[in-house]
Amino acid sequence: MPSPGLSEIVTTTLRNRTGKLADNMSKNNALLMRMKRRGSIDTAAGGRTIVQELEYAENSTYTRYSGYEVVNIQPSDVFTAAEFDWKQASVAVSISGLEGDVQNVGSEAIIKLLTSRIKNAEKTMANNISLDMYSNGTADSGKQIGGLQLLVADSPQTGVVGGIDRALWPFWRNLSFSGVTDGGGAVSATTITNYMNQVYLRTSRQNDHPDLWLADNNYFNFYWQSLQAIQRITNSELGEAGFTNLKYMNSDVVFDGGIGGGCPVNHMYALNTDYIKYRPSANRNMVPLENVQSINQDATVQLIVWAGNMTLSNGSLQGVLRA
Repeated sequence: MPSPGLSEIVTTTLRNRTGKLADNMSKNNALLMRMKRRGSIDTAAGGRTIVQELEYAENSTYTRYSGYEVVNIQPSDVFTAAEFDWKQASVAVSISGLEGDVQNVGSEAIIKLLTSRIKNAEKTMANNISLDMYSNGTADSGKQIGGLQLLVADSPQTGVVGGIDRALWPFWRNLSFSGVTDGGGAVSATTITNYMNQVYLRTSRQNDHPDLWLADNNYFNFYWQSLQAIQRITNSELGEAGFTNLKYMNSDVVFDGGIGGGCPVNHMYALNTDYIKYRPSANRNMVPLENVQSINQDATVQLIVWAGNMTLSNGSLQGVLRA
């Protein structure tokens, strides 16, 4: 069995880094960073599911009248809620008795070893959740986060999102714009701006409009090429955070491809981040479990755990540009 002292060092070292783990998640993910800035990271306190309230209709009692004419006072059903299942993820940080009690003698030496492993675990958690945020939620028998391929789907006329069937409720469908089918030609450096214009116009409602475009290698490169004849305007805040970005209208166009990028090939998402939320558990947002240790090995194992999901409250204001 591992020594009590070693277990305590592992536990306290991880606990002291808990806040940094969650903070680094948003700093290393363009979508999460934007959500954090716009207040779209909303911890969920608990419950059987994560409930996301939404408006699905206008008040039907708007009446034009004259004098003593009777007005419509019937109650209007305008609110409903989508329900999203909890998803869970973990990364293990392990240290053996040999490493902790023999090879790395002294608390400072053990902490240095642990810090390296925790940093690796932090990157692993951040990278995998970032990838999952683009997913359709089907990996590992549906244990995966329901990401953009579910919430802003290529085929929004079908499928159930948050318990609401898109085949039955048109208000819940996002815009899916195919360059070939809807635009009349493949997406290219000469057509992409026109297609983005059409997506933007069809996903805007008064002051509501896409504020973030996430693009893979191909589509970001097409948009980049389309701007080379003019001055390119970038967002300094995103640039300082390490994200390659350009501007379109008053929104940011961010490159989220490259090595290990999660954005699907030949896709560009036009997101209104007021209506897409990242909902981590208030109690399990990158935190270590207490006193987890091997019962049949000379080793201490601590799990960094996360629970939550992504949620949607308006599908019609989201869009995807695809081949």
